[in-house]
Amino acid sequence: MSAGTARSPGRPPFPGMVWIPAGGFRMGSDHHYPEEAPAHDVEVAGFWIDRTPVTNAQFRSFVKATGYRTLAEQPANPAHYPGANQERLAPASIVFVPPPGPLGPGSHYRWWQYLAGANWRHPEGPGSSIKRREQHPVVHVAWDDVLAYASWCGKQLPTEEEWERAAWGGLCNAEFAWGEELYPGGVPLANTFQGDFPHHNSRLDGYERTSPVGAFPANGYGLVDMIGNVWEWTASWYGPHQQSTGGCCAEAAAQAQAREASIDRNSQHGEQPRKAVKGGSYLCAPSYCRRYRPAARMAQGLDTSTGHMGFRCVVRPSELATL
Repeated sequence: MSAGTARSPGRPPFPGMVWIPAGGFRMGSDHHYPEEAPAHDVEVAGFWIDRTPVTNAQFRSFVKATGYRTLAEQPANPAHYPGANQERLAPASIVFVPPPGPLGPGSHYRWWQYLAGANWRHPEGPGSSIKRREQHPVVHVAWDDVLAYASWCGKQLPTEEEWERAAWGGLCNAEFAWGEELYPGGVPLANTFQGDFPHHNSRLDGYERTSPVGAFPANGYGLVDMIGNVWEWTASWYGPHQQSTGGCCAEAAAQAQAREASIDRNSQHGEQPRKAVKGGSYLCAPSYCRRYRPAARMAQGLDTSTGHMGFRCVVRPSELATL
């Protein structure tokens, strides 16, 4: 059965995966942030996707089996950051630290700290742990980390198109993944930020940071946490929405060009190529980051890990023969 079929080609290749049927959808939005435009029609072949983001328990199994160390657990290479203060090269990651009160204009990013000792085992830095958070999404994983995990378990990362199709759950032309209201009947349907960002989280949804996967209702495809909780890496280079070029050679050339085009030397990522990440996180708030929608997107440098960034994997029928 071809990858283009609407029906599942059989049993999932791995437990916990859900079949997303081939089909078309309207990708992007013309009504929110400029990087989401233009809205355009996309066709996607069928694929399998993890029902949940990768959890701490799953990532720990990978680390136990391989001895892998994430980027945040290793000192940075001085050659990659010429002139950097030696203290800034220590193993570290980016952590959200709420300020004691409201911040004035021009204070963007002041709630982030590059914290030594923060990593997937210690999400808020030294003294924190993932004890009793085994079923929360793993965080503080950079691009090489998610690639290593996917390769170990015989999976891949979704393209931005695949991810967005899955996030809609079969819904069309809606504001949110579940309909037209952010809180239908006053009830949050995803782990986002309620209250006064960034200093006061009212926890209307019950959580201040990450939540256990599946704590909120599944979408129409049976997937959970596609919106909120953690941002999710995709395999797509960040840039304007592109049409597929098709063909292996054209695809390789297009990928190389897209990688270079993803670099924005005026951004906080400097010389780093950037991937598109999707879904928003527990820090998305109406007053700050309205990216708790399938069409929303953000750029993430390959060398960057944060306390609100995770991932999930896919398997494409065309690649099953290589597993």
